Amino acid sequence: MRTLVRICWLLLGGLFIFSGLIKLNDPIGTAYKLEEYFEVFSQSFGSFFMVFHGMARTLSITLSSLEVVLGVALLLRWNLRTTLWSLFVLLVFFAFLTFYSAAFNKVTDCGCFGDFIKLKPWTSFFKDMFLLLLWAVVFFNQRYLRRVFAKGTLGTMYVTFALAVAVGIGVYALGHLPYFDFLPYKVGNDIGKLMQPSAPLRYKYIMEKNGTTQEFTDYPTDTLWKFKQMVALNPEDGPKITDFRVWGGEQEELTKEVLTGNKLLVIIQNTAKADRDRFPAINLLIAGADSSKKHITPMIITSSSPTEFDVFRHEVNLPGKYYFADATVLKSMIRSNPGFLLLQDGVVKGKYHYHDIPSRAKLEEAL
Repeated sequence: MRTLVRICWLLLGGLFIFSGLIKLNDPIGTAYKLEEYFEVFSQSFGSFFMVFHGMARTLSITLSSLEVVLGVALLLRWNLRTTLWSLFVLLVFFAFLTFYSAAFNKVTDCGCFGDFIKLKPWTSFFKDMFLLLLWAVVFFNQRYLRRVFAKGTLGTMYVTFALAVAVGIGVYALGHLPYFDFLPYKVGNDIGKLMQPSAPLRYKYIMEKNGTTQEFTDYPTDTLWKFKQMVALNPEDGPKITDFRVWGGEQEELTKEVLTGNKLLVIIQNTAKADRDRFPAINLLIAGADSSKKHITPMIITSSSPTEFDVFRHEVNLPGKYYFADATVLKSMIRSNPGFLLLQDGVVKGKYHYHDIPSRAKLEEAL
């Protein structure tokens, strides 16, 4: 029993630290997921939840740091009973979110481990049930964990240091880009290739005849069979990017042009939330890229409406034509508003936050 309790204690603390650090790696991605929950809750339970919508980034870092701190406190066995009760509250909260997502199919990915591990709603819920089981084993057998690794002031110092490190990791990622990029648009990826299946997709056909359901790997020629469903047998070979599309003011398709040659994509997700102070430097970057010997073509892409963006570009003196893409796609491409993607025939050669605006020489070096 002593061994079992210690295994559960290590697993519970380690998983909380891991989960928190994964979220702190990409706090904006976690904030997007929280915003999704708040929007769903506002529709189901009342508009009160939209109060938290504007606080999503602060809550992202707060909750993620809390996971890390509680995991560290548990492994140190610091104020063990209080730590365990705090973990219980957090676990019940997460279990409610994942159950609600699974039961009502409202949020299809809980974001428990960011974009590193994608979990389906019911998988997320059972993961929380497993963590609650670990918690119960540890909570009801605390007598096997009597030794405290950091008591009194020393323990407080360790926990405070863990909090400072966690918050620092999150704040730095918030002001720059994720340390590790798990999204399809990471540096080195070929967007064009990821829009194609990696192997021919195979399907099975679920058919029904006279109340009997049967599966076929080839579509039956017997017309008495009625089609019910088609299911991919190798979905992992399907396209990793399915929604990337860029168009112009007249709805003309420009996706192929974006993925050809050297392009500097200046991505302005939302004009209302874009950092206006950076545009003098951004305008210089656009002018410098346009005159590069590497023939870098700047392309400004936004998800705002043409009317909104036209007003905005005059306010910040933004030169050049602008194009449009879906808001969710732009959020997946880069966690910065504005942000920059450097492409060479569709291959991502560089990603830059507006706090790290590159020089023309740096763009040329990346190419």
